[in-house]
Amino acid sequence: MAKLDLSALSSIDGFVGAALVDSDSGMALAKLGGGNVDLDLAASGNAEVVKAKRRVASSLKLDDSIEDILISLSRQYHLIRPLERNAALFLYVVLDRAKSNLALSRHELKSFEQQLEFA
Repeated sequence: MAKLDLSALSSIDGFVGAALVDSDSGMALAKLGGGNVDLDLAASGNAEVVKAKRRVASSLKLDDSIEDILISLSRQYHLIRPLERNAALFLYVVLDRAKSNLALSRHELKSFEQQLEFA
């Protein structure tokens, strides 16, 4: 597989870091930035978050899919977006809360996903 390019995500206002993660293994397939956030550790932990949310949605018999999961911290937003084309993968993005626009960031993440190319 060719190296996946996440560089377009760095143009999102408040960008700190991003990873494309395999939700089954918790491994980051591609990473960019991160600052003081350990993207490998975050990838692994957030894979568990995605699996847990899917289990709950299944138990509740929700006839719907997860568009994104937002974790709001006092200084950061953590966005988790399972890919529409490949449910085993998700994008994880860390944003500086003071410098980002959450609604616009979600829109830009969705647009990026639609342009993401897998070799």
